[in-house]
Amino acid sequence: MNYRSLGKTGLRVSELCLGSMTFGEAADQDESFRMMDRFSEQGGNFIDTANVYSRGISEEIVGNWLKQQKRDDYVIATKVRFPMGEGQNDGGLSRKHILASVEDSLNRLGTDYIDLYQVHAWDPATPLEETLSTLNDLVRKGVVRYIGASNFRAWQLQKAIYTSRQHGWEAFVSLQPQYNLLCRATEYELLPLCTHEGIGVIPWSPLRSGWLSGKFRRGQQPQADTRVGSNKATWDRFNNESTWNIIDTLHTIAEETDKSPAQVALNWMLSRNVITAPIIGARNVAQLDDNLGGSGWYLTEEQIARLDDISELPVSYPYDLAAENQQRRGRAPEVSK
Repeated sequence: MNYRSLGKTGLRVSELCLGSMTFGEAADQDESFRMMDRFSEQGGNFIDTANVYSRGISEEIVGNWLKQQKRDDYVIATKVRFPMGEGQNDGGLSRKHILASVEDSLNRLGTDYIDLYQVHAWDPATPLEETLSTLNDLVRKGVVRYIGASNFRAWQLQKAIYTSRQHGWEAFVSLQPQYNLLCRATEYELLPLCTHEGIGVIPWSPLRSGWLSGKFRRGQQPQADTRVGSNKATWDRFNNESTWNIIDTLHTIAEETDKSPAQVALNWMLSRNVITAPIIGARNVAQLDDNLGGSGWYLTEEQIARLDDISELPVSYPYDLAAENQQRRGRAPEVSK
């Protein structure tokens, strides 16, 4: 597996990140261990979790596995923001909640430090300076190495960057947004901002909850045992001509490349210069193996262009400026192993 720098930092991470949201729910500890073992065997060193995943069980499983490994070989990312209890201060990005949450995450992970500590979403109820100064203190204390954001809008991310810069505080080095062939609005402002500021991008849901996994074909009825089929609102939202055109193209290119549709969708994402590492999630080793096959090869420029064109969102002023549109495409440069 190839490795990339996380944004403009010196931190090297595998170009696929293993997401652990399924740990403790869809996957028990034994299966989660097998997935982390396989990910590590294939060169993966970047694992993402959050305190709220499975109500803390995900962090515990990652921590139990980590005890059997050489800690410094892995980059462990987790998050803070959403409530873990019923108290008035059990959620948000206040100093009180962040400090309590980081201690809890460290204990569950069984580690002395967190490589990447991310705020899970914007908190309109807490002054930004309070949040950022607290995160800065954690980095200075050494319990957190880098800080990042997730689910921020462009103005929120830019404001946070400028605020940290103004005070001389540690700044966000990464953004974790949703991004995939069915969700490209991220390209309007967030990705150009990340390119401009040198922010690493680690997208969640690169297969759009299974829509791009290859399980679905035009004319097919929803399968109740899948994440897509079990949610009628989601099925109704995406069951349209645009979605099926994208899926048709994925299957066609999968046949051309002798890859799975999921691998093609992931490889398309890796072709974007601004992307550091898509976060892949799986319920078992078989699903993980398929996702791991998205790395280590390249789509042709013509295949990338076909996927770009079929999934292109309508744009209007000011997003239709040619100079900005040119930044939205581009083959990722080859990187050393």
